[in-house]
Amino acid sequence: MRAGKSDTPGEVQHLIVEGYRRMTPQQKLERVNQLNRSLRALALAGIRQRFGRDLSEKELQLRLAALSIDRETMIDAFNWDPQEHGF
Repeated sequence: MRAGKSDTPGEVQHLIVEGYRRMTPQQKLERVNQLNRSLRALALAGIRQRFGRDLSEKELQLRLAALSIDRETMIDAFNWDPQEHGF
């Protein structure tokens, strides 16, 4: 387990770890996929909240990409400067 402070009680943390140990690799991958979809949905909601709901799909995807891709790559690959347009 990870060192450091946690707000999760030890007995609950133990149950979580044991639950993950019982999962098949396929179940673990599905859980990761679910978490990634949730994270993406939250990021998109934040973008819409900051920039409005009228964004084109292209602009929405560029702003989403800019959250995880460095500025130089965004400019080189997509001709999109996050510092200029925001993200």
